[in-house]
Amino acid sequence: MQFADLISNIRSRFPALARTVNGHPAVYFDGPGGTQVPQVVIDAVSDYYSRCNANHGGVFATSSESDTILDEAHQAVADFLGTDDPNTVVFGANMTTLTFALSRSLSRSWKPGDEIIVSRLDHDANYTPWVMAAQDAGATVRHIEINTKECTLNLDSFRNVLSDKTKLVAVGCASNAVGTVNPVRDICNLSQQAGALTFLDAVHFSPHALVDVQEFGCDFLACSAYKFFGPHVGILWGRREHLESLPAYKVRPAPDDLPGKWMTGTQNHEGIVGTLAAIDYLAGLGRTLSRESDLSRREALTHAMTAIQQYESDLIWHLIDSLQGLQSIRIYGITDPTRRAERLPTISVTHSKRDPESLASHLGSRGFFVWHGNFYAQPLTEVLDLEPRGMVRVGLAHYNTRTEVDRLIETLKEVD
Repeated sequence: MQFADLISNIRSRFPALARTVNGHPAVYFDGPGGTQVPQVVIDAVSDYYSRCNANHGGVFATSSESDTILDEAHQAVADFLGTDDPNTVVFGANMTTLTFALSRSLSRSWKPGDEIIVSRLDHDANYTPWVMAAQDAGATVRHIEINTKECTLNLDSFRNVLSDKTKLVAVGCASNAVGTVNPVRDICNLSQQAGALTFLDAVHFSPHALVDVQEFGCDFLACSAYKFFGPHVGILWGRREHLESLPAYKVRPAPDDLPGKWMTGTQNHEGIVGTLAAIDYLAGLGRTLSRESDLSRREALTHAMTAIQQYESDLIWHLIDSLQGLQSIRIYGITDPTRRAERLPTISVTHSKRDPESLASHLGSRGFFVWHGNFYAQPLTEVLDLEPRGMVRVGLAHYNTRTEVDRLIETLKEVD
């Protein structure tokens, strides 16, 4: 079965897509800031509250039932990330909070003369936590520069700054601003050869392509469930040997074993249950597409994400081709169709006649939900000399359609 054959059914599962704005059907091109959720996620959160809302570790029915479903959520995320160890999955408030906590722990062993490497293509949540930790430890911060024309990482600059002094390399799997897919497997391999740990930000990557921590070869990876059709929950994965050996900042009664060691305080149980439902929603798509109902969750997710990536790629390249015919629009990032595998369905643009906020407001009045500004990708917008106004970002998800893209193009022609 082809993914496009399912699109009407898929859209019917997302209640938010029925919204209208000023008589126009709402078009959710704001996915990079947070995707919409299917009804099954809403139902899972509601069911948790009505059936087994309790704290962790009790010897009574609701607590026991809650712990059982939370354990299943850890397993679901392990399947989603490509690890066979669910106890290396850590939940938290959001990716930013989890990254700050890990940076604080890792940097306890850093000292003057040590170095870390960050990227100017990243969301600031994978930049400032490491920079601040390095400053506190007296370590030196090095940068992977970018090729500004295409908004890609300059790997030569990475090789030049990587050395036996490097303690950590932090880089994103993909840019949340311009959609560039980074060669993280190569970066992790080179970092490992130099003796450095690697931290990957998969927040923007995870809704669009299959995450595989084993294939990537990273030491740590973080993502956010609300970017892949779930609730506002952050996720951290780390290799067991690191999570066990590193010190965690936690209260004294908290457990020392995984994953509780890193999950400080009472967690967002209802959000974690919703995360399980979001992953099972995606796995269900995979089983439908493959026509094989007995696939494991990981096998089904592989089918689903492969099909989603192809469908979204066709959409974004249709959008790019159409935008290139508008003289007032400048696209940031890769526009060469022979390199389609190097970008996700996210683009940012500027307009020669409208500032980003004005353009986003105009589109919003027509029902198009798009973001303007720097999207917390401030290291990139600073390099591109786009501060403080930034860009307009259009982010497609698997529930978007070619008709919506064509409507956007026609609307932009009105101000071209």
